[in-house]
Amino acid sequence: MRKKVIVITDGDEYARRAIRHIASELGGTSLDDLAGNPTRATKEEIIKGIERATSEPVFVLVDDAGVSGIGAGESILLQIATHPSVDIIGALAVASHTKFREWSRFDFSIDLDGNLVPFGVDKEGVPELDVDRISGDTVYALDQLTIPTIVAIGDIGKMRGRDDIKYGAPVTKRAIELILERDEQHGAASTGNADSIQT
Repeated sequence: MRKKVIVITDGDEYARRAIRHIASELGGTSLDDLAGNPTRATKEEIIKGIERATSEPVFVLVDDAGVSGIGAGESILLQIATHPSVDIIGALAVASHTKFREWSRFDFSIDLDGNLVPFGVDKEGVPELDVDRISGDTVYALDQLTIPTIVAIGDIGKMRGRDDIKYGAPVTKRAIELILERDEQHGAASTGNADSIQT
């Protein structure tokens, strides 16, 4: 049976703590114990973690730690994306100050105040000039996959303190809520309940 997965393109301690907290509030299983900066867990370890998860969605954190091209995090992402146990329903594309300026398209972008904006955001969560794309070191692979909802976001657990865990990481929480809302809407549409979708 396929498990619903949300990918987070960040794996540092701030991200791990934030995702662990949000999973406890919204439901789901955080694989933050397999996260790292960069990702060191193997494909097999992550797949086992997903399959053993007792609640969904399963939050998988991947991180390249600034490596250009396909780094450790993106390599793992590409490997698990096609596994029969995995159904990726969304991803948080986390901005970085990487000099290589790798980028990905996104469906929504959320700034450090929790507002939806049409532009990409930087690491601080401040809107940039690029429309519909975000720069980061672990986002390039997202464009190679069919992911229903990609939300662009600043550095998880930080963003000038606005996303601090002591406040419940509200910006990241809102981004994940967007993915869950969209997944529910897609589910309603597939069962013939299209009238329940908010437009």
